[in-house]
Amino acid sequence: MKVTIDNLTKKFGDVVGVEDLTLHIDDGEFVAFLGPSGCGKTTTLLTLAGIYRPTDGEIRFGERIVNQVQPKDRNIGMVFQSYALYPHMTVFQNIAYPLKLKRVAKNIQHERVQQVANVMGIGNLLDRRPGQLSGGQQQRVALGRALVKEPDILLFDEPLSNLDARLRLTMRGEIKHLQKDLGITSIYVTHDQVEAMTMADRIAVMNGGHLQAFDSPDELYSRPKTLFVAGFVGNPPMNFVSVDVSGSNGSYIAEADSLRLEVGQERGGPPAGYDGAVVMGIRPEDIQISENGNVSGEIFIVEPLGREDLIDVRVGPHSFLLLENTESQRQSGERVNLKFDMQKAQFFDPQTEKSLLWQ
Repeated sequence: MKVTIDNLTKKFGDVVGVEDLTLHIDDGEFVAFLGPSGCGKTTTLLTLAGIYRPTDGEIRFGERIVNQVQPKDRNIGMVFQSYALYPHMTVFQNIAYPLKLKRVAKNIQHERVQQVANVMGIGNLLDRRPGQLSGGQQQRVALGRALVKEPDILLFDEPLSNLDARLRLTMRGEIKHLQKDLGITSIYVTHDQVEAMTMADRIAVMNGGHLQAFDSPDELYSRPKTLFVAGFVGNPPMNFVSVDVSGSNGSYIAEADSLRLEVGQERGGPPAGYDGAVVMGIRPEDIQISENGNVSGEIFIVEPLGREDLIDVRVGPHSFLLLENTESQRQSGERVNLKFDMQKAQFFDPQTEKSLLWQ
C-alpha cells in the first residue's frame, strides 16, 4: 500500500506539531521517522493512524483519501512503546482481540492467531497472561496483535524503547526480517538513529515539526543536506568547526585559528567559488593520528569503547573526535599530529544551514 502525505499540518491551538510535510512512501517500503523529542514524528504517525485529524493537507492510502476515515476503518496495525496489552487477557485473547471486534468466526480466529503466534515464536505461550511474559515476549504479542488483522500498513511508535540493549538488537533484526517477508508498508518512529539506520529503506529526518531530509541511510550519512542532519545522523557525531574558505592555486584553503586545511578541486561544487565563512564538518573516522599529519594537537581524553577508543583531540580552541584501535594506547596530554581526509569533508552555509555540496 502506497502512502502519500501532501502538505500535512497539525496544530494544537497555537502550537505547531508538524508543518507542511510532504512524503511519498512506496508500497512495501520500510520508512523510519527519526528526530529528537518534540520534532513531530509521533504527531505525524498518530495523524496517519487517524487518532489526530489534520489541520491542513491530505493523507492518501493508495488512491484513497483518509483524512476523515475512522482509525478502525483504515486497516492499519499499530505497535506501541508501552505494548498496550490487556493484563487480564491471555496471549491468545490479546492477539485475537482485533478479530473479535470484526466479528470474525471463532474457528478462523483460532487458525489466524495460531499462525501469527508461530511466526512470532510465541505459539507455546498462548495460555499465559502478559504479566507472566518477558519484555521481549510481550513485544512479540503486541506485534502479533497488529499482524493478525492482516493490515495494509504497519505503524510502530518507538516499540523497542523499553527493552534492554541486547534484546533491542535481536528484535530489530526480527522486525526487519518479518517486514521484508510480509511486504507490508511500515512506518517506524524512533529517536534512536541506530534503529533507523539499520532497519529502514529510507529515513525521514525531522526537527521542529519540519522535514529536514528524506533519503536512504547511506545518502543521509555521506551526503547530508543540512547541518542538522549531519550532526544528528552518525555516532560518534560529526565534528564541526567554523572556517574561512579562500581560493589558492586551483584548490581551496579552509582556515580557523591555527588550523589550515587544503580542499582539492576534485571535491567538486561549492565551496569551489565560495569565499567566506562556512561551517566545515568531518566525521571521526575521517581523521587519523599520523606522523604525516599537518595539524598538531593534544589529546584531551581517551574513552575506551571496547573494539576501539574514542579520542578527543584539542587543536587550539577546537575539539575533534576521532576513532583509533585500542592497541595504540593513547594517553591524555599526549601531543599528536592529525591527518584530515578532506575528500570526506562537508561544508554548510552558516546562515541557511544548508549544504554547499549537496542540493
